[in-house]
Amino acid sequence: MAKKNARNTRGKIVNAAWQLFYEQGYEDTTVEEIIELSHTSKGSFYHYFDGKDALLSTLSLLFDEKYEELMDTLTPEMSAMDKLLFLNSELFGMIENSISLDLLARLLSTQLVTSGEKHLLDHNRTYYKLLRQIVLQGQQRCQLRGDVTVSEMVRVYALCERALIYDWCLSGGGYSLRQYGQTMMPMFFQGFRGER
Repeated sequence: MAKKNARNTRGKIVNAAWQLFYEQGYEDTTVEEIIELSHTSKGSFYHYFDGKDALLSTLSLLFDEKYEELMDTLTPEMSAMDKLLFLNSELFGMIENSISLDLLARLLSTQLVTSGEKHLLDHNRTYYKLLRQIVLQGQQRCQLRGDVTVSEMVRVYALCERALIYDWCLSGGGYSLRQYGQTMMPMFFQGFRGER
């Protein structure tokens, strides 16, 4: 029970922080406002985070929460490719509509220079577990190639997503990330289709 309460407290802080970052910007959000909106305490905040900057890396947690929500909407009738493209479209829609470009760019840049954990590459995340499960099922059903490892396919898929997000940030969000993903991801992943 204590573990669940700790996860809930941390989750409340993360969700409040990202809501405030989106509404008023990262620079204009204070730790005190995050604590107030999350209905937690200063002690709880500093128990989980060294400061506001430490919250930047938690964006990957929001992505994972989105994937956990979407897991229930994936039906057995969907092909592996359809599942992967659906997840990509939903994630890119969430990014486009609720994550500020500035914060996304900050996250990407911190992941480049950090000497600590690279949260976006953590293969224990829900994101990677779900992708591995979908790719493995796709191989078992001959929907995806069997001569390429699950890990390699997941690596390429994640790489393509990060490349599109990075390009979208470089372009200042000048186009729809979701629509661009719907065009580009099938082309990137086409080579992994199985022989049916």
